[in-house]
Order: sequence, then C-alpha cells, then structure tokens
Amino acid sequence: MASVYLSNFSEADVKQQGSVNDHIMPRIGYTILAIILTLFSVSGVILNVVVIFVTARYKQLRQPLNYGLVNLAVADLGCAVFGGLFTAVTNAMGYFSLGRIGCVLEGFAVAFFGIAGLCSVAVIAVDRYMVVCRPLGAVMFQTKHALAGVAFSWIWSFIWNTPPLFGWGSYQLEGVMTSCAPNWYSRDPINVSYILCYFMLCFAFPFATIVFSYTRLLCTLRQVAKVAESGSTAKAEVQVARMVLVMVMAFLLTWLPYAAFALTVIIDSNIYIDPVIATIPMYLTKSSTVFNPIIYIFMNRQFRDYALPCLLCGKNPWASNEGDSDTNTLTTTVSKSSSVAPL
Repeated sequence: MASVYLSNFSEADVKQQGSVNDHIMPRIGYTILAIILTLFSVSGVILNVVVIFVTARYKQLRQPLNYGLVNLAVADLGCAVFGGLFTAVTNAMGYFSLGRIGCVLEGFAVAFFGIAGLCSVAVIAVDRYMVVCRPLGAVMFQTKHALAGVAFSWIWSFIWNTPPLFGWGSYQLEGVMTSCAPNWYSRDPINVSYILCYFMLCFAFPFATIVFSYTRLLCTLRQVAKVAESGSTAKAEVQVARMVLVMVMAFLLTWLPYAAFALTVIIDSNIYIDPVIATIPMYLTKSSTVFNPIIYIFMNRQFRDYALPCLLCGKNPWASNEGDSDTNTLTTTVSKSSSVAPL
C-alpha cells in the first residue's frame, strides 16, 4: 500500500529542509494564517469539549434527539485537532514538515472527521424530520434510530475516505502547501472517477438530505399553524424557520465554496486558481468546527442552560429569557399534534 500512495509525491512537494514556501506567499502571510487557524481551532476544541462534557454530566441531555448533536461535536473536535491545530503548526513553520506519510495521515484524518461532521448535520436534519413529520407512521423516534444515524455518519465517511489509501484517488498538498486533502488536480481517469463519486456522495447527497428534511419540516409546521390558529404555534413556526435558515446558510457558507472549488478544478483542468485564493474555501470548512456548536447547541436553550455556566464560571446571562424556545422543544411539541402530523 505504501508504494501506491508514495508514488505521486516528490521531495519538491514536501519541503523537509526548513525552507518557507515564500514563492507562494510571503512569510508574514503564513504567520497570519497560523494565528487565524489557532484562534478557530482552540475555540472549536473548547466549545465542542464543553458540549461533550455537559452531555456526559447531565442526564437530562442524554436523550435520542441530542445524539446527533453530540456526534457532530465529536467529529468537529477531531477536525479541529487534526485539521486545525496541526495546520496551524505547519503554517507557523511556513511549509509542510510531516513528509509524505504525514500528508496521507493528515489528509485522511481531516477528510474522515470532516465528512463525518457533514453527515452528522444531515443526520440532525433527518432526526428533526422524523420527529415532526413522522415518515414511519406511528413509529416514534427512539434510541435505535438515533444510534443508527450516528453509526451511518462514521461508516459512510470511512467508506469514502479510505479508497485513496488503496490507489483509488490520493491525498496531496493543497492551497499554500501546508495541509493535505483529496487530490482535486490529477487528471488521471481513476482519480477523476473517485473525486466525482466523492463530490456526489459526500456533499451533494448530504446537502439534498438537509434541504429535503427541513423543507418537509417547515411545510408540516405551517400546516400545524393553519389548523391550530394559535399564537404560540405561529411563534414556533417563526422560531424553527429562523433556525432552519441559519443552519442551511451556515452549511452553504462553510462547505459550498470548497465543493465549488473542487468541482471547478475537476471540470476545467486548465483553469488557474491562485494558491492563496484556493486556501480560503479550505479555511471556511475548518471554521465550521466553531459555527456548528454555536448554531446547533447554543441556540438550543436546553443545551445552553447547561453549557454557558461551564464557559462563564457558573453564570448564564440568558437564564431569564424564558420565552426563547429551543428547537428540540418545538419539534417535539409539533410532533405530538396528531391532527396534522403525517400518521
């Protein structure tokens, strides 16, 4: 296996003599990137550790509808460590110092945790869809459904990130040459076939799932509002609509530029993209490790009431805001409205 993934990587690609890639970007540029990544990575580690900690500590949070949120925190934590802290170090050095094997391991780890996190976002959307829309009829959302979604996110990511280790695709340096990712540039038919499958099944498929699930959820909630003609239900519709909008926009902001960049490179091999510009989409995906816990967890009152005291030394400035309903409560309440929810 080693011969397969070492063959496409030359000494020119990985500088091991301590020389900065100043032909790509000035030394100050690498220092700025290192600082930015450090801030995002440390914040991501802290926020996601808090999510995991409070869930493990408080029994009230250990319920099936929250499994996807915790799973997302675990994936984001792995991405923040392997894709954030490691890359911050290589940026501080100004070159990738881990060698070819280090590139493969780093590229695999970042892609593995990144896609697992992306699938977790889709799983969270499906969980809400199942609770509100009841696609399984009278079958209630249970622990086995939540665990199946968690297992799927990791298995799916593993299946589609291991082929480069065996010759179908590869991991190579990207952007300013301080981190590794799937090889978007190779025009080899085998590599192109892998990248196209990777794009369709690891981005397009989760995105379609998210759009479908939240669209159905909003339609069902609108039906509830029309039948109930209740002010509280209308407020619930606005709350969920706002949450859905934020979720989808965050997904597009952090992942769409990277997916568009990869697809553009595959479709037109002659196009030139400046390495610095090519690095921006990669850093946006890494920023999701901070955005995800803020959006999915801290906009959820149940989690927020436990997490904020951990971050603010026992204080919770939003504790008195009783009118702020969280998404879990809203979806659970709507799912119990048997008059309009699909049976």
